[in-house]
Amino acid sequence: MKIQTPVYYGDYLQLPKILHSQKTESEKYGKPAHDETLFIIIHQTYELWFKQILHELDSVRVLMEQEFIPSTDLSTISSRINRVTAIQKILIEQIDVMETMTTLDFMEFRDYLVPASGFQSLQFRLIEATLGIKAHHRMEIEKLFFTSRLKAEDKKTLEETENKISILELIEKWLERMPFSHFDGFDFWGEYSQAVTSMLKQDREIVSTNPILDEKTRALELKNLDLTQNSFNTLLDSKLFEAWKEEGKIRISQRAMLSAVFIYLYRDYPALQMPFRILNSLVEVDENFTTWRYRHAIMVQRILGTKIGTGGSSGHEYLKSTTERNRAFLDFFNLATFLIPKTMIPKLPQSIRDQLDIVYDSFRP
Repeated sequence: MKIQTPVYYGDYLQLPKILHSQKTESEKYGKPAHDETLFIIIHQTYELWFKQILHELDSVRVLMEQEFIPSTDLSTISSRINRVTAIQKILIEQIDVMETMTTLDFMEFRDYLVPASGFQSLQFRLIEATLGIKAHHRMEIEKLFFTSRLKAEDKKTLEETENKISILELIEKWLERMPFSHFDGFDFWGEYSQAVTSMLKQDREIVSTNPILDEKTRALELKNLDLTQNSFNTLLDSKLFEAWKEEGKIRISQRAMLSAVFIYLYRDYPALQMPFRILNSLVEVDENFTTWRYRHAIMVQRILGTKIGTGGSSGHEYLKSTTERNRAFLDFFNLATFLIPKTMIPKLPQSIRDQLDIVYDSFRP
């Protein structure tokens, strides 16, 4: 490759444009506030990282849209999701810098920002939509603010992204293509059901005979075991599962969920290690954004107390409410519900193990 033109560091990074893009509102009113520059830089940095996250997620979506995903592409998908989680940790740590600004510092310029707010971060909304949080998953207050506070072109961009297939939907289709819901000549889910029955019977015996428990606590724990049994019954019964899905308790299909459970149970096999890493990384994406939202909510409460946010929302109360609600991969968070002790996991036939394993030896003893 022949280099035609020498590149200068500042020109390549467009530093003059970036470093002169911090225009404070307070200065326009003749009352420059020292901490407004920090406030701007923090949020500009967030938006730059959001751009990189979208860049990674868009590439993951392209790879996941293939009808057949080669193992090399699965490795790429895993690496790019892991990059997203590494960026998220930086987003969380930036809150430490923001918290060096006191309430009095913020009040020096806060009123000049109305009605601008994080509601209007189009890129963050695009990230949520790309992951799988669509309009019907949002609270009514979010829908109202999107309608009233986003520019028309931004609303159109968000709607276009929400109408595209999300990463959650692509993961669901990928899991549905896996052959783990049915095996010829081996009733895996029947074996699994028996193991669950054995596990819960053992748990009931422990609770029923535990001399330390009083009757009220014993009754409560036995009731919880009944609820656990109901969860397992729902997983294995297509009609019960569909009813669960219609109630909004789960988003992905039964076939996809069964594949995910199988992957988690047998994740030590080489063929399942990469699928497990991908699912686990998506859970980490949700966990990191949940942590970031919560830290943000606590920071807002610390700086604003119970004041209304600049965008007109209820401030930290609204932010805390989105912490639990806006999670794309909650179904994978809840996979632990359906796991059983290693000693009780059904042993797979040799033919299935060979498909999941890497066999280096020419001869099997």
